[in-house]
Amino acid sequence: MMPKHVRNVLVQYGGLLAVLAVIVAVFSFQSQNFFQHSTLVSIANQIPDLTFIAVGMTLVLIVGGIDLSVGSLLALSSAVLGSLMVDHDWSLGTAAVLCLATGAACGLVNGAIAIGFRIPSFIVTLGMLEMARGATKVVTDSQTKYIGSAVEAIGQPLPGLLLSPAFLAALACVTAGQFLLTRTVFGRYCVAIGTNEEAVRMSGIRTAPYAMTVFVISGLMCGMAALAQTSRLSSADPNAAIGIELSAIAACVIGGTSLMGGRGSVISSFIGVLIIAVLQTGLAQIGVSDANKQIITGAVIVIAVLLDALRSRWDPTRP
Repeated sequence: MMPKHVRNVLVQYGGLLAVLAVIVAVFSFQSQNFFQHSTLVSIANQIPDLTFIAVGMTLVLIVGGIDLSVGSLLALSSAVLGSLMVDHDWSLGTAAVLCLATGAACGLVNGAIAIGFRIPSFIVTLGMLEMARGATKVVTDSQTKYIGSAVEAIGQPLPGLLLSPAFLAALACVTAGQFLLTRTVFGRYCVAIGTNEEAVRMSGIRTAPYAMTVFVISGLMCGMAALAQTSRLSSADPNAAIGIELSAIAACVIGGTSLMGGRGSVISSFIGVLIIAVLQTGLAQIGVSDANKQIITGAVIVIAVLLDALRSRWDPTRP
């Protein structure tokens, strides 16, 4: 008989893994170069930045918010890293601390305004999207900061393992995020806040600190994503990560995280990231144009959002 924990994993993630397997099978049939070790390793080393952001976005969506500023926060954190290392000769270690602090500080501002003044988070983070992108251009003087080998070690595959430290760190964040969500009081309160915040407040629990912490975590994940992307590109680009917020939201929704709050899984969002990455790589290998790739990826997002809306409408446990 199948062990109980294996059966639970299959029940929870089996559908998503089946979708991923079907997509891999289709592209393997269409392109003889797709199902190769080098292609799969390349996909793994390309997705740490989106994975970090999806971890933070999952937690924000679960408490009923949304963070549209993640792409700009990634670019600003990367710009701080590049400026400190190129213009001021800071070491990678100390510049990385400021890079992470920049993302977390912006997340704190998002949370403080959205939660403290009860303003919808999509409005606050939309404003932050513009401010952070503008600040990025000020910090970099609208020029790409080429850093070179001093930052490449984070994104380069490890000898013998072929996976990069950035990808391993992203996996660690997925594990930590899932543990935080499912095994701690903080995680249970976040789910409860997203399900019925007023009921949580009426039970004597202050919801603001939990919701604000989630936005800080999202900002911190943008800093981690900035480290991963800057290392992979060997430079800080002021136009980096434009549109990555849509990919992150799509990955979360494909993974079953509700846009209405109260439901989600970090591991499922990671599988959503894999589905998007495999879809984009496979479409590129079979020669689909960029325009048609955008159409197909957009259609997948719309279908995922539609399924989420239908699932929320039919969920008998929602108030």
